[in-house]
Amino acid sequence: MGMPLGGIPLLADGATRVVDGLTSLADLLKLPRNRLYDEWVSTRDPATWPESPSGDGRPAMLIPGFLAGDPSLSPMARWLKNGGWTMTRSGINWNVNCTQSTVEAIEERLEAVVSETGQRALLVGQSRGGAMGKVIAVRRPELVETLVTLGSPLNDHFEIHPRTWFGIGIIGGLGALGIPGFLSTSCATGDCCRDTRIAYGRPFPKDVRFISFYSRADNIVKYQSCLHGAAEQIEIESSHLGMGIDSEVWGRMSEELRVT
Repeated sequence: MGMPLGGIPLLADGATRVVDGLTSLADLLKLPRNRLYDEWVSTRDPATWPESPSGDGRPAMLIPGFLAGDPSLSPMARWLKNGGWTMTRSGINWNVNCTQSTVEAIEERLEAVVSETGQRALLVGQSRGGAMGKVIAVRRPELVETLVTLGSPLNDHFEIHPRTWFGIGIIGGLGALGIPGFLSTSCATGDCCRDTRIAYGRPFPKDVRFISFYSRADNIVKYQSCLHGAAEQIEIESSHLGMGIDSEVWGRMSEELRVT
């Protein structure tokens, strides 16, 4: 196997050994296990992946959460690709930009792959990415066959735990200073995101399947905000950050996507 990007696999292997070593030390000292690490380990080895849902060439796109990019969901992308899905990237490197511009860029990519395949897409969004997916499904239902959200605030953007406000405040402050590529406080009330705010509050289209995964252990988004009335609500035990790499979630998703 080749070594793309000048040795990144070696860096990843080194990080894996460090994390494994720290976890072994924690076990030796009888310290509490890190749930996120366990979720990461659950899908680290492709040989242990649950069976992929069958895509039959249909398009799929994964939308990462706040402060994350496409690489955060690359294991899930490879898993779905194994099932025959035509994967296309959202193009997000760092999901901190204005919602309106991000949604429009995703819609453009999605429109291209739907036109190419002739079939509506599977959208999977984690956290903020799922809220964006909901907006896209409302705005462009002809592009979306199924929306799956992972710990996403679907009823109210602001139903998050207090600890999350610090990071949002920093990013919003950078945007307010005029630094390009960052959302700002005006996105919540100003004209820049007016269209997406309206779409967020509109009824969800009946011809798009909607599945929302939520966890009562979520310490970032309040789980009640994931319980959208139009969605099939599926409770899991994952951490917020680990939902996209948790084999439990993959297995449940595979089961649900096999049901028509």
